Amino acid sequence: MIFLTSYNKEDAQVVRGYAHGAVDYIFKPVIPDVLKSKVNVFLELYRRTEALKTKNAELELAEKELARRVEELARSNAELERFAYVASHDLKEPLRMVTSYTKLLASRYEGKLDQDANDFIAFAVDGASRMEQLIHDLLSYSRAGERNNMSKFVNCEEALNDALENLKTAMDECRATVTHDPLPTVNGDTTQLIQVFQNLIGNGVKFRSDRSPSIHVSARQQGEEWLFCVQDNGIGIEAQYLDRIFVLFQRLHGREEYPGTGIGLAICKKIVETHGGRIWVESEFGKGSTFCFTLPGLARKENVPNKPATSAR
Repeated sequence: MIFLTSYNKEDAQVVRGYAHGAVDYIFKPVIPDVLKSKVNVFLELYRRTEALKTKNAELELAEKELARRVEELARSNAELERFAYVASHDLKEPLRMVTSYTKLLASRYEGKLDQDANDFIAFAVDGASRMEQLIHDLLSYSRAGERNNMSKFVNCEEALNDALENLKTAMDECRATVTHDPLPTVNGDTTQLIQVFQNLIGNGVKFRSDRSPSIHVSARQQGEEWLFCVQDNGIGIEAQYLDRIFVLFQRLHGREEYPGTGIGLAICKKIVETHGGRIWVESEFGKGSTFCFTLPGLARKENVPNKPATSAR
């Protein structure tokens, strides 16, 4: 509504006009071109306002649909993890029995059967052992990323030392050395962060070159997060495989070369992302790899690194 007035410019009259729904006013006598211009401006404003309302309504619908799909995906993931846990847990006992009896068969009848029979028994024992390891790893994956103890302070140097203790036998066999910078304290789950260090360092030990493994763990603060890097001098990874290695069951080598199920890095990815971080790898084939991951820093003074220390094993 545009209202017309005479020459009355009193504020009270202008306010009265606005109170009746007017959006502008002009004085008499009316100049047609001025009136036309004002009408066109307000018509365009109205069209844009209505278009914006339509876009907002569409955006609200899209947000609701996105929220619904995220909820469905979260529920589906939870059901899948629950299924993996239950299936793996229920398979452990019968598989343990199969493994035990095949090993007993191999032990009791050693030297009493022909070579073919011995080979068949060996295949059964090997298959059962690999299945047992796969089930163990599936259980670990289903439990990775649980949020039960995410609010605890984790001293990363202590977590690293626990991981190194778990890897001691494998490291001693190949004379591996591990050094590290001062590491901070972060919020998280101690057991899960030990698992991350153990898997990444364990990979450096496993996928070694002709040289003895040399692994260095570093940490530096970047804004509100900590960047951790685990650098090794192993065989490295070809560029086309860098995106695949964090996918569940992805293996780049045959079991004869390097044992394992291809779950370790997927577990690391799940744990790091549950902690609110990211994980990636930088590598040059034949020269080693550097696995990097971030973790949110603390808002308190515990955010500072622990006292300098270096581990060598």
